[in-house]
Amino acid sequence: MKHFQGAAAALLLTAALIPSMGTAQETTLSAVVFVPKNTTFGEIFVRFVDHVNKEGKGVVKIDLRGGPDAIPTFEQGNAVRTGVVDMVSLAPTFYTNVCPECDAQILAPKHTPELKKTAFWPVLQKYTTQKLNAHILSAYGDGVGFHIWTSKPPQNNSLKGMRLRTTPNYTPLFTTLGVSLVQTAPGEVLTALERGVVDGYGWPQIGMFDMGWGAHTKYRIDPGFYNVIVNVLVNENKWKSLRDDQRAVLNRAAAWLEEENVRWVAERKAADDKKIKEAGIQIVDLGPNHRKLAYDAYWDALAKRAPEPIKELKAASDALR
Repeated sequence: MKHFQGAAAALLLTAALIPSMGTAQETTLSAVVFVPKNTTFGEIFVRFVDHVNKEGKGVVKIDLRGGPDAIPTFEQGNAVRTGVVDMVSLAPTFYTNVCPECDAQILAPKHTPELKKTAFWPVLQKYTTQKLNAHILSAYGDGVGFHIWTSKPPQNNSLKGMRLRTTPNYTPLFTTLGVSLVQTAPGEVLTALERGVVDGYGWPQIGMFDMGWGAHTKYRIDPGFYNVIVNVLVNENKWKSLRDDQRAVLNRAAAWLEEENVRWVAERKAADDKKIKEAGIQIVDLGPNHRKLAYDAYWDALAKRAPEPIKELKAASDALR
């Protein structure tokens, strides 16, 4: 009898220590976003996180730790590479120091849902994994172009001599245009504008007002160029460690985000166009050559930094035109 009781106690202890084979454990992924959560490019990622946490309850969860206040923007690429965080919402321009060829994504002629079905995507994934140790889960921002915004007008259709805040994806164009370059994180631009350190900046078509830059912006330079991309990246080791059902939740959420992006972009464009008109910001169109100049300058710059990868990515991109 005592032997039976001892065996039963051992079985109960084992059951308490080892989860039932039928009970899957929820996994939590830590995450950060490259801009403050309450700004344009932050709030849609918050929507994505909320969607995952609702649809994946009990399976997978995202713990959004914050924005640049948690990890500075230019350090987030390295943070996901090393596994300091499991997930980041980050534009590829902010990790060109690790993977310059990754920013070729903004030069591709198709949006993310279509691009995923082409030969370009596996090549991009390959280099993102090799250089950044990350898996591209999804992206948003598609359908929004980049622009130059200034506090003073171009002279004779030229920006030469202006001091513009830049990031790596603007620098080749800005250098060609003959402007002085000032590189700062997004959170430092307002102070630079207030103090006259810069005469303008590069930024997408939407979201400028959220950063408080509207009062110091008088002109938008058209046409826009490139395609805004903010990637949702998962550390590769973490991605591989997830169960099939957890990856399935995240993949479904990725598809949801790509559909949500279409509605979100339309809403934000309409809202910001209204604000631009109300603020009296003037549109200065430099003509189609301005857009061509941007693409040619950036392809050339990327090719110098990563010749073989860019040769492969550009060939895949050109095949889509």
